[in-house]
Amino acid sequence: MSTDKLAAAGDAAGGGKSPGMAILITSLATFMAGLDNLVVLVALPTIRGKLGGSLEDLEWTVNAYTLSFAVLMLFGAALGDRFGRRRVFMAGLLVFTAASAAAAMAPGIGELIAARVVQGAGAAAVMPLSLTLLTSAVPAAKRGAALGIYSAVGGLAIAGGPLVGGLVTQHLSWTWIFWINVPVGLLLIPAAWRGLAESRGPNNRLDAPGTLLVSLGILGIVYGLIRANGHDGWGAPMVAGPMAAGVVLVALFVLWEQRSSAPMLPMRMFRNRAFSAVNAGGLLQAFGMYGVVFLITQFMQSIQHMSPTEAGVRMLPWTAMPLLIAPVAGILSDKVGGRPVAVVGLALLAAGFAYWALVISPDSSYVEQLPGYLLGGVGVACFFAPLINLTMSSVDESEQGIASGSTSAMRELGAAFGIAVLTSVFTHNGGYGSGRSFVDGFIPALWVGAAAMALAAVVMLFAARPAAAQRQEQGGEPERAQPHAEPATR
Repeated sequence: MSTDKLAAAGDAAGGGKSPGMAILITSLATFMAGLDNLVVLVALPTIRGKLGGSLEDLEWTVNAYTLSFAVLMLFGAALGDRFGRRRVFMAGLLVFTAASAAAAMAPGIGELIAARVVQGAGAAAVMPLSLTLLTSAVPAAKRGAALGIYSAVGGLAIAGGPLVGGLVTQHLSWTWIFWINVPVGLLLIPAAWRGLAESRGPNNRLDAPGTLLVSLGILGIVYGLIRANGHDGWGAPMVAGPMAAGVVLVALFVLWEQRSSAPMLPMRMFRNRAFSAVNAGGLLQAFGMYGVVFLITQFMQSIQHMSPTEAGVRMLPWTAMPLLIAPVAGILSDKVGGRPVAVVGLALLAAGFAYWALVISPDSSYVEQLPGYLLGGVGVACFFAPLINLTMSSVDESEQGIASGSTSAMRELGAAFGIAVLTSVFTHNGGYGSGRSFVDGFIPALWVGAAAMALAAVVMLFAARPAAAQRQEQGGEPERAQPHAEPATR
């Protein structure tokens, strides 16, 4: 459905709703869901000390959230289309808030992981529907400014995640990284009821079989990867078995989507070279970035003995850089095109990881490490600044909602796979026994992360839609798509 039709539907359903209130509600909800992607990373060493658990458990503390978030995102959007977007958005907020409280009260690592699964399920409804509700609430003339605010708040979630996690963990308790969601969620639920207009989408059919197949398939693959990080080995039944089953289930998902009359992700879209490139590039970028962040935060605290706050502050040159560079990168992408800016960003990320691999040691100073943080921060900003327009311009306007959800889900999946694979590389080459052992594992993981970024840069060279396809739209004129997809905040 086009942006103008969505806006008309929203006005018809609940005229008189304040666009300003819609911006505030949806931005705060997105901030809360986005923050929980990174806020927990700096707290992992403290959680391990308080609740116990192995490196495998720490991986699941992160991946339980990103996996359920990723595989349920398109399903959450479909639920909103069928049962009402505001209603499902509020239900997602309620689930997310309750799961946050459960995570804060978790008596053990297993209970924390279970709560994180439910948290991700709530976020899977909140994130895609927040954008749809915002788009329908704001007049077309003001939509660009509204989306700019929405994107900036999403960027703050990324920039503030490690710092907030560090400050809260050190000066209050690790449990407060989850408790802070509770009052915000409880305020947003009634605010959404009063401040957002109800609307529904044209697709009122749910693809439950597709959701189940892809969820179990990806779970099997990631479960096998994480088990391989322990003492099972790659040939063990509990490693090879789940991974093989996961591959089979994902293949069945693809076959089902090709035959379904109402697929959650139409496979024909991947025949579009530009769409496939944007999705693959986003997955590879998240793969490398999250895998490296997962390990670097533990290196700073476990090996270099920084406090959680020190770790969060020292990551700011990376995490906060997008707030400074993204506007410049956005202007540059308008002048030279989004594809070259994104490719340069990925190349800078690859260079940053390669630099770390060359200089990192147990006693390397922060000044020695700083160029890697700066290269990574500028790279992230250059990659994400044009990503929305690259995604939207890769498909027809009628498919932009699905394209947005697909790209967001691919990034979450990339994060889960990156943490699992890079940790596997780390454990097979080193460990926590000493600073030297940690670095022996960390360096090859950094090279894998750098290779993923370099491959993503090559893939993104294909992220421009052929000019002939653009001219064919709207009577021969290139389509100027409205960037109303979910902002790339990871």
